[in-house]
Amino acid sequence: MKKVLLSMMLTSLAVNAFAAAKLATISRLEYGDRWAFTREEVQLICRPGNALYALHTGTLMQYPLNDVAVAQMKSGQVNAQPIDVIWLDDPHNPGQKKSLKPFIERAEQLCE
Repeated sequence: MKKVLLSMMLTSLAVNAFAAAKLATISRLEYGDRWAFTREEVQLICRPGNALYALHTGTLMQYPLNDVAVAQMKSGQVNAQPIDVIWLDDPHNPGQKKSLKPFIERAEQLCE
């Protein structure tokens, strides 16, 4: 009986941990010229509190996409680096970066 209860508790914890963050894998192929990252593929994450991140799938480093995520990074709640590390310059607008709007909107859908 104790083993069954322990097994059920561990399963419940694992399910809750998995459900805490929702992921979506996106790639340059899907977005074409709108692609704003130096990597060919990233994962978008919505963490509790609607903190949005891009995740480098090779290194598992997180990059904040909104103010909530930036605040979590600065406070040390998550291990992350500024998005500038992987954010591409906009070749059509010198001195500016490509828009993150399509990726933020897609990540927000994960929060629903």
